[in-house]
Amino acid sequence: MSVHNILVAFNGSDSSVSALKYAASLAKGGAHVTALLAHSKHEAVNSNAAWVPAKAREIIAQANADILSGIQARFEEIRPQLSLGDRLHFEQVSGRVDAVLSETARKYDLLVVGHDGAEEVDEHVSIHPDRIALMSGRPVLIVPKGHDADARHAHAALAWDGSRASARALSDSLGLLEDQGRVTVLTVGDEPTPRPVADVMTHLARHNVDATHEAIPADPGIARALISYCNETDPCLLVMGAYEHSKFREDFLGGVTARVLRDAPIPVLLSH
Repeated sequence: MSVHNILVAFNGSDSSVSALKYAASLAKGGAHVTALLAHSKHEAVNSNAAWVPAKAREIIAQANADILSGIQARFEEIRPQLSLGDRLHFEQVSGRVDAVLSETARKYDLLVVGHDGAEEVDEHVSIHPDRIALMSGRPVLIVPKGHDADARHAHAALAWDGSRASARALSDSLGLLEDQGRVTVLTVGDEPTPRPVADVMTHLARHNVDATHEAIPADPGIARALISYCNETDPCLLVMGAYEHSKFREDFLGGVTARVLRDAPIPVLLSH
């Protein structure tokens, strides 16, 4: 496996626990896993301001420290279950959360994050996977809350439209695809892609990946088509490129990427 150094965004939420367990399942072959607690100060007032009483500063500092210590305590509670020994590490860094994760991820093969969705997470440790995928320059693997890391079925799906983003996703995911045993290359609709699917199949075959191609109807829209495929065939991983349009347009219109992340029942690997 070409993935040897995995970073996990850990904020103590149930989703981040699912991400950590998934990363540990990927690391069984000998990879290292680092859980990173990135946090901002997130203070309603500037506790260092001259007008803030010393006692109030102490209360604010203690409240922040209690949140962080609680998150680390949850990590330590989970540690024995992961069976990684000295290949499991924990770090804590202060700063703008998404920026810290994006910059740190550049020194790793892969960043694994949970998808908090409607889960209540303290604002100063909240994570935005789509933004991180845009900023990090590394593949980001988003794990849905409650996902069973051991229920892997040796079948991955790769969404292909011939774009730069999908090409990057293909390249970034090869280390994982080589391990899956079987990959289905998905195209949506009947329109020809800028890069023929046959070339993708040849590329995967030369990496010893057993791949097949399947064209799925575009009638319900690209996002719904991909989600329906995942619900019906239950692959263990969906690989796709992120935000080929501008991030503003994706946010305003909803966007394929945002909809897939929100509703996909399986882990999604994003590249940009």
